[in-house]
Amino acid sequence: MRRARMRSPLASEEGSAPAEFVLVGALLLVLVLGVVQLGLDLLVRNTVLDAASEGARWASLAGNDLADGVGRTRELIDVSIGPAYAQDVTARRSEILGRPAAVVTVRAPLPVVGLLGLGRDLEVSGHAVLEADGW
Repeated sequence: MRRARMRSPLASEEGSAPAEFVLVGALLLVLVLGVVQLGLDLLVRNTVLDAASEGARWASLAGNDLADGVGRTRELIDVSIGPAYAQDVTARRSEILGRPAAVVTVRAPLPVVGLLGLGRDLEVSGHAVLEADGW
């Protein structure tokens, strides 16, 4: 006589695909959003760094001063990523290898969620040697 197998309702894998899809999909979504946020952080950092460098070069031109460099830096940041990132821009004179130089420093929020950032976590500086008459 054959014995009938009793199958437990918990042993069945029927209906497990939707649950697995939700779990794996949520994990992949978090991973993709993390990579996108990292890319956005790098975009903001590189844009602010480029604007600071361009502002320093602008301030170092003959006939310009540090205020011109600060204005140019703010203008580039405003156009590129928004005025919230151009709030704290400073310029000062310094020396690079014994030569007078302009240094433009930008302190900006580092984006945490989208473009929303907290505090002034990102600080970058751009440097340029001052032009001199007769060079």
